[in-house]
Order: sequence, then C-alpha cells, then structure tokens
Amino acid sequence: MRALVWVVWAVNVATLTYFTLLASFYLVSSLLAFRFLRRYSTRLKSLDVESLVTSGAAPPVALVVPAFNEERSCVESVRALLTLNYPEYEVLVVNDGSTDRTMEVLTEAFGLARATRLPSAELPTQPVRRILHSTLHPNLWVVDKENGGKSDALNAGLNICRAPLFCTIDADSILEPDALVRATRPFLEDDRMIAVGGIVRVVNGSTVDRGRVRNVRLSNNLLARLQVVEYLRAFLSARVAWSELNASLIVSGAFGLFRRDVVVEAGGYSTGTVGEDMELVVRLHRVCRDRGLVPRVVFVPDPVAWTECPETLAGLARQRNRWQRGLLESLSTHLGMFGNPRYGTVGLLAFPYFLLLEGLGPLIEIAGYAAFAITLVAGLWSPAFVASFLLLAVIVGIALSAAAVALEELTFRRYPRWVDLLRLFSAAVVENLGYRQLNQWWRLQGTIAVLRGVRHWGAQQRQGF
Repeated sequence: MRALVWVVWAVNVATLTYFTLLASFYLVSSLLAFRFLRRYSTRLKSLDVESLVTSGAAPPVALVVPAFNEERSCVESVRALLTLNYPEYEVLVVNDGSTDRTMEVLTEAFGLARATRLPSAELPTQPVRRILHSTLHPNLWVVDKENGGKSDALNAGLNICRAPLFCTIDADSILEPDALVRATRPFLEDDRMIAVGGIVRVVNGSTVDRGRVRNVRLSNNLLARLQVVEYLRAFLSARVAWSELNASLIVSGAFGLFRRDVVVEAGGYSTGTVGEDMELVVRLHRVCRDRGLVPRVVFVPDPVAWTECPETLAGLARQRNRWQRGLLESLSTHLGMFGNPRYGTVGLLAFPYFLLLEGLGPLIEIAGYAAFAITLVAGLWSPAFVASFLLLAVIVGIALSAAAVALEELTFRRYPRWVDLLRLFSAAVVENLGYRQLNQWWRLQGTIAVLRGVRHWGAQQRQGF
C-alpha cells in the first residue's frame, strides 16, 4: 500500500511539473505572438500585394498537390489554385493511385490529355503511369502514378517541377488568391530562407463557391468548432513563437513553401514516416547546420489555406493518432539533435520541447488523470493539491485557448459575426473539459502504435466542400 502511495505521489508531482512547463511555454508563446502579430498587422497595412505581383521580382513557383481518393473536393481545390494572384506558377497534381473517380473528375473538368515532360530530378518513386496536360489551362499538369503514399507522391511532383520554389498543398485545401505571393515574400527578404509556412484554417461551415471561400462561418458541428480553437492556438501562438526564435520544426503539409534545390539535395520526402512534413523540416535543419549554414524557416500568419477537418470521432481519432506517430517518428529519426548546441535553438529548445512535452505528453497526462482520480478516491488529497491540479490542467488551458481566440479577433477577424465569436470562446472552455483528454487518449494510442511498428496512413473520409 505504501508503495502505491509513493507511485501515485510521484506521478502527481510529475504531472504538475509537466502542466507547469506546458503552461509556461504557452504563456511565453502567447506574449511573443501578441508582440509579433501587433507589429505584423501594422506592417500589413502598408503592404501592396499587387506591386509584388507586377514588379517581376516574384520567383516562379510550382504547386505540388498530392491526391488520393479526393473526387469530392479536388476540382474545387484545383480551380482555386488556377485563379491565384501570382505572375508565374504551375499546378502539378499527383494522383497517387486513387481507387475512386479522382482521375475521371479531373479529366472531365480540365480537359486532360497525355503529354511528355522531361524530369528535372531523380528521386525514387513508385512507377508513373502517365503524365497529362490540361488543354484548357496551360499551367496545369497531372501525374498519374502507382500508389506509394503521400511522400512518394510529393517526390514524383518534385521530379518534374522546374521552378526554384515549390509549394505543397493538400488536395482538400483551398488557397486564398493572395496566399502565394504573401508566402513568397520572405524568400525575397532573406537569402537564408529555405521554408515558409502559412496558416491553415478550418473551412467547415463556410460557403465555398468556384474554388473560393465566400462566406466565413463556424460549423454547427461541435468537433469542427473545437478544432478551430486548436488551430488558432497552434498557429497564432505556438508557431509564431517558434518562428520568432528561428526554431520552427513544422511546416504544415497542407500549405508550405520550400526551396526546391535544398529539398532535392536533402533527398526529398521520406517515405518511412506518416509525418513527412515535420520530418523534412527537421532534416533540413540538420543537413544545413551540418554544412555550417544557419537556415531560416518561418511562419507567416496571413497567407491562408482552408482545409476540411474531421467531423466524426472516428475520423478525428485516426488523424490525431497519425499526427502523434509522425511526431515521434520524426524526432526519433533525428535524435542526435536533442540538446545539441550545434543545431542552435532547434536543438536546445525546440527539440526538447517537442520530445518531452509534446511527444511524451499523452502518456504523462493520461497517467496524471488516473493518479488524480486515485488520490481523490483514496482520500489522499488536500485542498491545495486539488486547486493546483485544476488550475494547471483546466483553468490555465481555458485561458490560453481564449487568448488564442482573442489574438484572432485583435488581428485578422476572420469571423465577423459576434455569435461566431461567442461560440469560439465557448469552445475554448469546452475544449478543456473532456475534448483535450480524449485527444490525449488518441495520441497515446498513436504512441503505442509507434512502439508496435505501425506504419500505415489510415483511411480518410471527406464530406466535400
């Protein structure tokens, strides 16, 4: 009995320490984000996007769009990409062996015909069946290949693209008209720039017409609203802060811009992980630092990609399981960077944070909730302990989620209706009263899956725009 008491006590101490460190990080990141976003929003007022388009300074860009069973949304997404406000770009859709009508709907919508295109790189991929070119849009190409996974599809796109910059975007996502020109601006300002990430927003509930988000609204689905709060906290707080520290480890696969030559020299996308977006960024940091270079990877909050989020518990569980597996696979592959000053703030700050607080977080939290319950049932608690646990595990979480919603309102105001704003603040409360705990359970299952060697991507179901 005494041994059990000591174990419960140790888990409680570890959990409170974990929550304290996590809350401290998000507090600091929120302050950094507030300072940056206030400065950035002021700068945006003087930014003339049209002059960037017409000046001739914008470099050519290739948009690589991997697609697998995306018949419901790929046409709208491609239409949006074909009407971007950018001087010189091409769209390369890579059909990764879809088993639905993805190829048929693309062919019908854009008049695809067989064509020849010489490769510009030789990254290994599954066999390419054919290359097609649109008879209606000269800058649209489609690669039809055998199924090999998202990383394999991205590499197939890199093999035929010729632009100095390439942008990855999911086939179920929609870019805003000026997103590309806003995302390329950091490359013109800093020659050390190797990757730029834009913000990804949840499209569920909004009106999409001809590849454009016309009317931004919150979804009536509670899970979708909770994910809006999550995305705001992850992007407007955490990713802004890591970008300010030059320690960004993630550029979202739903919308990221990269220097093509650097990525090809690093070996392209890894097919050995389901978190190919994070693994690539971590590897780029490592490769550049090993060569004596100090790369820049930044997050820019105003180029927007809209994406469809899961609206069912089963779909969300699969996604979070996959994200956790991708996180742990990416970090374990490059474990030598942990705490290594050779890799700057990435090795000394970002890597320890993502491994100890994000990677091990689900295990610590689930164990902590179990220990807290045992403490209450066994009568081992004190008012100070219960108050500390609830403060750090729930109340601080609510405050930080609400702060992320406030940052959104103070800067970009994408949800103009006051009723949507109230629903967002309500979601910030609900998120920490069951949803977060459920999310950690799914991520714990992802951790177990990594230990078991599970590699598959997992099925995805789209509702369509």
